[in-house]
Amino acid sequence: MKPDAYSERTVDVDGWRVNLSSYKMGELFHCKADNVSPGAWLARTTGTTREEAEASALERARRLLSHTRRQPL
Repeated sequence: MKPDAYSERTVDVDGWRVNLSSYKMGELFHCKADNVSPGAWLARTTGTTREEAEASALERARRLLSHTRRQPL
């Protein structure tokens, strides 16, 4: 089985750049959210629609990033 409808975009989540990658595999959409710098994945979710999968991944990413301390440069 091959993935269909691949999409990748960068969004801002509370001041953090997050890369969202989503695709359809069979009947489900899969989505991965990762921190653009350093590239660590934050969430992997599934949903019946792309919007559902991406919303779930963004919610988890927002929850995780809200606990991350920022160091002043």
